[in-house]
Amino acid sequence: MNALVKQLFEKPFDVLNVSSKDFDKFFVGFDKQFDEMAKLGQELAKNVPNYPPFNIKKVSDNKYTIEIAVAGFSQSDVDITLEGNKLVVSGKTTDDADNQEFLFKGIANRAFTRTFALADKIEVQSAEMINGMLKIALDKMVDVQPIRKIEVKGEKKSKKELLNESE
Repeated sequence: MNALVKQLFEKPFDVLNVSSKDFDKFFVGFDKQFDEMAKLGQELAKNVPNYPPFNIKKVSDNKYTIEIAVAGFSQSDVDITLEGNKLVVSGKTTDDADNQEFLFKGIANRAFTRTFALADKIEVQSAEMINGMLKIALDKMVDVQPIRKIEVKGEKKSKKELLNESE
């Protein structure tokens, strides 16, 4: 998460370079609400999933790619499902490291689930794993409608009749 957004959730008044006292003259009696909002922001910041990191690229007007960093996961460990308009990408881990002793363990090897909300006309075209990156290709289906002329209906009068009526 962006550091500024995280700081905004955790200490909203510090980011704005104002104190809650600056708001007191405008919002009398709202100090409890400000405290509750700050507390809620801190809780939300803790629960925002940030693993694994991902990118969403717009390749063209109707094509998108979701890239998810899944280093250490094999193809059989990753599952992609489409549930209505929700694209769910999950990864399961195999616990091979239980019998190994680590001096330092800095590589996250944990299961994950990422959910993406897709628009109605978005279709998943393919998914491939290249060098630890899972790439999911999406296409926006556009209904191609033929060009057609729309007839304007009304009274059928000639220009001469219309000119005579206006006199």
